[in-house]
Amino acid sequence: MKGSTHRRCYCRDPHTGKPLGKKCPKLSSRKHGSYSIRQELPPREDGTRRSFSRAGYDSLKAAQADLDHVRALVGLADADDSEGLAQIAELLEKVADDRAPLPNIEATRRRLSHGLDLTSRLTVGEWLDMWLAGKKGRQSAISRDESNIRVHLKPRIGHYRLDRLRVAHLSEMFEAIAEANVEIAEGNAARRKAFEDLAQIPWKGREPRARRKAMKAAIAEMEPYRRIVGPATRQRVRSTLRAALNAAIAQQLITFNPAAHVELEAGKRPKALVWTEERILHWKRTGEKPSSVMVWTPEHTGLFLDHVAEDRLYALFHLIAFRGLRRGEACGQKWTDTNLDAGLITVAKQLVVDGWEVYEDDPKTDAGARTIALDSDTVQALKRHRAQQDRDRKKWESAWVETGRVFTKENGELLHPANVTRRFIELYEEIDLPPVRLHDLRHGAATLAHAAGADLKDIQEMLGHSSITITADTYTSLLPEADLAIAEAAARLVPRARATSENTASDAEPEPDDAGHPGPEPVPDGADPLGGISEINSPSAHAPLTQTAPDEESEAE
Repeated sequence: MKGSTHRRCYCRDPHTGKPLGKKCPKLSSRKHGSYSIRQELPPREDGTRRSFSRAGYDSLKAAQADLDHVRALVGLADADDSEGLAQIAELLEKVADDRAPLPNIEATRRRLSHGLDLTSRLTVGEWLDMWLAGKKGRQSAISRDESNIRVHLKPRIGHYRLDRLRVAHLSEMFEAIAEANVEIAEGNAARRKAFEDLAQIPWKGREPRARRKAMKAAIAEMEPYRRIVGPATRQRVRSTLRAALNAAIAQQLITFNPAAHVELEAGKRPKALVWTEERILHWKRTGEKPSSVMVWTPEHTGLFLDHVAEDRLYALFHLIAFRGLRRGEACGQKWTDTNLDAGLITVAKQLVVDGWEVYEDDPKTDAGARTIALDSDTVQALKRHRAQQDRDRKKWESAWVETGRVFTKENGELLHPANVTRRFIELYEEIDLPPVRLHDLRHGAATLAHAAGADLKDIQEMLGHSSITITADTYTSLLPEADLAIAEAAARLVPRARATSENTASDAEPEPDDAGHPGPEPVPDGADPLGGISEINSPSAHAPLTQTAPDEESEAE
């Protein structure tokens, strides 16, 4: 297509006022006037002509460079590609009207090859929507990405052009999130203080009632309680953005992923702690949990199971407490994957909550699809549960909903995992046990298995972890009694020629007790001389079962 450069000036005839144009005598000087370009563009659909024009170049060289740039853009589309030619013509018309810089040739080529609109400036928010719409995989992962995009990414960086997103923009975003955390914490503290003050105002009396009314009005004006965006959440937000930008690189929309280079505080996995007496007292005094992941002692677990023995979900809680199933795995367990005669269950499905909707999905990881051996007590609990379910089936008759699940509602419908958690909290609060999450029973199962002699590999397979590191770092906590026994056993491994004065005195002059028998060895309660746990006294019928380490005979069986 035709194109040209030309030089002109804006001098006018002093007598007529008309532009002199090419007749200007000063045009003989190369420094007078400016250069312009004009390039013919593909015609419109109705056949009318259109062109790209631009003026104001100081030199012929600069004008010729832009003319070559325009011609290269027009040449991106084949002669028989009418749609591509039309897109490029519309792009150049828009650039000319807006007096914008000429678009990059390679970037335009990529956008044209991927069918993207050339006249629009693709923003980060637009790309995130496109990426999320085409994302495949687990629904839970998609929902998490959708939440990260809606809550954090689009409001803060969605307006930036995708090809102009920089590491500095992301650093500013995460700094803003950290600053918002301070405001959230202050707002939550103020709201909590207002409720405490409200609780101190008497109910009776005209003046107290007026104060209570004013206080309630002030509370209504406050921000609701909000969650802090912790380090782990910020890492997940970056992970979502990084995956989306990697997809943009794969489609040649950008060449650099700034999310891979922004520095963030590492999100540490919380360490599970056991509810010792000292920690319980501190929690009762201050209301603060020592860790976000707390584990009941065997006595606590036994008290809870004794208390819920008549509850229709007893077998579910028993299964999680001893064999460490995830909540969704327990709710999704099928009778066809349960062999009580062999004492085995196969975890093949789970129920997942998306918003409030419940759907069936595969286990969380490939390692989550596993077969777990059941102890005799758990087998008996499941048999009693099955008998009760059979009675419920007969009672509901045709209204019974056959789902094939081990744990269901009274009419056979699927359990909602959130309702199971709510029921769990109600039950342990009835006997004033320290707070744990339902998922923390899974931590407790790992702790019990560890104390009973199972190695980390056995616990990893029981819990269905893909990595033994997760099992070691997060899910095992030594029970205080086991820890003390190990400490004593370790101390005895070192031979000493000279004992401490205390031990020397006790060895030299053993004192008989009231019954005339030698005094006890300095071994902690419940520990044998080799460091094992023989027995822990507990008021619960369940606790001894969780504390007895397997002996040689039981292992042989």
